[in-house]
Amino acid sequence: MQPVDITTLKAICNELSAQWLPARCEQVVQCDPHTVCLGLRTVERRGWLTISWHPQAARIHMGAAPPKRPDTFTFSQQLKHQFNGLALTRIEFLSPWERAVDLQFAHRPDEIALWHLYVEIMGKYSNVLLTNERQEIVTAAHQVSEMQSSVRTIRTGGQYRPPPAIVGTLPRLEEGFVDWQERISLVPGKLAKMMVKSYSGLSTALAKQLAIAAGLAPSQATDSLAVEDWQQLYGQWQRWLQCLDKNDFQPAWTATGYTVLGWASATPTTGSMQSLIEDYYRAQLNQQTFVRIHHQLTQKVGNLTGKLRQKANNFNQRLNDSDRADDYRAKADLLMAYLHQWQPGMSSIRLQDFESGEWVALTLNPEKNAVQNAQAFYKRHQKLKRTRDAVMPLLQAVESELNYLEQVEAALTQTATYQEVSDLAALEEIRDELVQQGYVNDPYQRATRVRSDKLPDFHRFSTPGGTEIWVGRNNNQNEVLSFKAANDYDLWFHTQEIPGSHVLLRLAPGAEAKDEDLAWAANIAAWFSRARQSEQVPVVYTRPKHVYKSKGARPGMVIYKHETVLWGQPQTAKQYLAGDPQQKP
Repeated sequence: MQPVDITTLKAICNELSAQWLPARCEQVVQCDPHTVCLGLRTVERRGWLTISWHPQAARIHMGAAPPKRPDTFTFSQQLKHQFNGLALTRIEFLSPWERAVDLQFAHRPDEIALWHLYVEIMGKYSNVLLTNERQEIVTAAHQVSEMQSSVRTIRTGGQYRPPPAIVGTLPRLEEGFVDWQERISLVPGKLAKMMVKSYSGLSTALAKQLAIAAGLAPSQATDSLAVEDWQQLYGQWQRWLQCLDKNDFQPAWTATGYTVLGWASATPTTGSMQSLIEDYYRAQLNQQTFVRIHHQLTQKVGNLTGKLRQKANNFNQRLNDSDRADDYRAKADLLMAYLHQWQPGMSSIRLQDFESGEWVALTLNPEKNAVQNAQAFYKRHQKLKRTRDAVMPLLQAVESELNYLEQVEAALTQTATYQEVSDLAALEEIRDELVQQGYVNDPYQRATRVRSDKLPDFHRFSTPGGTEIWVGRNNNQNEVLSFKAANDYDLWFHTQEIPGSHVLLRLAPGAEAKDEDLAWAANIAAWFSRARQSEQVPVVYTRPKHVYKSKGARPGMVIYKHETVLWGQPQTAKQYLAGDPQQKP
């Protein structure tokens, strides 16, 4: 993930100072353990200032409104109490090349600041601290004790000290070409790496952008550059420093991230600096969150299904044993019929079966007589019969739970990679569902999602004939799709006895589904199922009115009737969805 360097931070703060100062602080909300949002209001607009001390995504910028959820963090409560009725009046850097800014809060722009919010963007050492006008620390996102750092401690009530001064050579606009070239080329190495080593305040991302803007490869060896190459790179270096000096910035996208120097990118953007930073880090953090949640849920569901399959195997084994209950009764009857052949101390006896005439060997307890051994066989017969009566409901419960978790497992498989925000939302719905079902603990004690009349963001496709198809992404969406979104004219599809998504073929009133539309919907249902790697998959379809949910059933688990069976081809759907225009369903 690309960190916020000094160039980016200056571009952000320059735009903030020009467009958002002064601004009254109306709200303070902490979204997560690393991010707090300040609700600002100017004469012309309202917005949210996002301040994050995330170890990989520390930043400050105007962003979207925070999600509505309970705020139980102490840090935000302190800020809310102190900033009540105050305005953000100034944003100042602690030193020209230091990634630490001072957000000053006062009653009016012309008054002395009553509170200072220091935002230090320094990778894993990032922090946010609140001090009063005497520079006494009132609260901090991270407390740092003497045991953690002997250089700089941060504790409530202590005096605020700025971060240690930068060690190393800082870039200067006045530096000549010869000195600049000698410094970078003193030790041979990769161009971008040596630029970062030679000068403080220069990030790896910026060094690569400067090299690319000069027409050079960032990994090119410094001792392989010609004089013309050095001059071209020096020109870009000077141009960068002039942009910093004049606050001349332009947001743009690069192949691997973003830049605030539009001339170093082939993809300029028309948005503001704030929206550029917001979009980049939101996408990066969403992807990180997606990978983490997906891994946790996949591991959890995999462990649960493994245990349930083992339980089901054990129950089936016990049922198989109970199937031999009649054998013990037959042995008891046979022994009772041949009591006269028993002798004291016998450990086994061979008797002829009444019906088959075959000889049967019975194992006996030598300490018991014949009647007592027969009674033991009768007791074993009764016990095995009771076992079947006791195990059958347990096996049915395990199979029902296993079917549900396999449905969840199929939904996780279908949402395996992050492409857009709706993918993360669908994954969070799966997590919330598992929390509600008691399978997953929620460390943040999230409140139950408020039900909305708005339809979820289903997968939406169109058949070659233009008929729309909706596909549920998880069990909750499957239920909404089947019981709320569906109407009497639609057709409902699902793989037969295979976990998968609910699929709707949306038909206009009075319209009849064409054979190619039915085939296409069946292929889609087969692809969004656990059997997507198969060549052919049985798929059933029926009217939504014939789809039911039994009492007490888990989310997404339904029964249906009056169904018709088709054979879906998931690989055909895969090729069509991949954009092969020649592939027909």
